[in-house]
Amino acid sequence: MKNLFNASYPMKCRSWGLLVLRIVAGIIFVLHGYGKLTGNPSLELFSGMVAGIGFPAPMFFAWVVALTELLGGIALLLGIFVKPATFLLGIVMIIAFTAIKKFQLPMGDPDLALLGVVIALYSMGPGRFSIEAHMCKKDDKTCAGGCCQSETERA
Repeated sequence: MKNLFNASYPMKCRSWGLLVLRIVAGIIFVLHGYGKLTGNPSLELFSGMVAGIGFPAPMFFAWVVALTELLGGIALLLGIFVKPATFLLGIVMIIAFTAIKKFQLPMGDPDLALLGVVIALYSMGPGRFSIEAHMCKKDDKTCAGGCCQSETERA
């Protein structure tokens, strides 16, 4: 019973968890970004929603959001540029949850959940099963890790 509630996990287990988070979130973001760019919903319809919340140049920002979701999702899937990708995706999710969904739950649940995922990935890094981890130099103590990773947990 003591092992059931032990909060200590080996780094390899954490990296598997981060991999699952990256893949699931990456797929969701790629599908949403690709959908906006290819007409589900159309970019014009989405830019109307952007205009409705008061953004200037709504078509420009609709493109920014669609490309951020698509390219950010690809970055998560590959495990490269995870920190900038999650930062930008986090901004998109904050705006989606606050300005578009207006903090309404359960309608805003997916946005809030994805915000939590990108915050976790931003703070913990992509893990050892990522392109970033394989590009690291041995003496780089922060490479492929986030602010919560110690030297012994390096990828």
